[in-house]
Amino acid sequence: MPRAIWSGAISFGLVNVPVKLYSATSPKTVRFNQLHAADGGRLKQKRVCAIDGAEVPYEEIVKGYEVAPDRYVIITQEELDALDPRATKTIDVEEFVDLAEIDPVYYDSAYHVAPATGGAKAYRLLLSAMEESRKVAICRFVLRTRQQLCALRPADGVLTLSTMLFGDEVNSPERLDELEALGDVEANEREVAMARQLIDSLSASFEPERFRDEYREQVLQLIERKAAGEEVAIQPAVERPSEVPDLMAALEASLATVRGDSAGNGGGAAPAAPAAASRRRARRAPARARARAKAK
Repeated sequence: MPRAIWSGAISFGLVNVPVKLYSATSPKTVRFNQLHAADGGRLKQKRVCAIDGAEVPYEEIVKGYEVAPDRYVIITQEELDALDPRATKTIDVEEFVDLAEIDPVYYDSAYHVAPATGGAKAYRLLLSAMEESRKVAICRFVLRTRQQLCALRPADGVLTLSTMLFGDEVNSPERLDELEALGDVEANEREVAMARQLIDSLSASFEPERFRDEYREQVLQLIERKAAGEEVAIQPAVERPSEVPDLMAALEASLATVRGDSAGNGGGAAPAAPAAASRRRARRAPARARARAKAK
């Protein structure tokens, strides 16, 4: 049984919906410890003063914000506590917006929202109303002493909450100098039409279970092999210089590859595995197009 990380209520006008919050994701990664290469001993980190080189005990550590090189303003924990947002135990709905208006770049962490004891009917009311209106609630609440902006939306018969970044936490692409080059180029109608054909050929329903972290799986397999005493030979990666592709040749080769795979499947919808293979071959098509161009 998952453990709730927060409990409180959704404040919806004068209606309160008792709820509990559960993590909707479980990020997986391979974590390593740092060891001494000579004897395999695990390394310990020490807090050392940059001025006298002495190790500093935890009770003598304070927080400082650097305002200039090597100049810090010290802030006490009591001063921070006085500024902490009031933990009201409510998710306050501020407004409702259309889902399409929210750029995914603003989303952070995702949570499932479940009704708490006695809140099932109010939960069902809010869920049904939001499903019919097709709106997303923009809310604020306090999680682990930090005020969070969040989006509350219905998904697959439950309410899902996604914490969001604030407006000043998202970098504008206008800061990228390389984008200025876009003003000097233009795609012709034939190129755009072929690119759209390629997009249509590679279009499919999103099935997240088909995508795996292949790197993590390979690392775990490597660990298992070495733990079993196997000697693993490392093949050095060969870096190839990147080349500017012939755009039309790459599009034509990619389309030919995808169409050839479709014909081989009788013109019907390709199963998931062949479709993935088609995509990999389509990604390699530009390289083959360049090779043919060199041969000519």
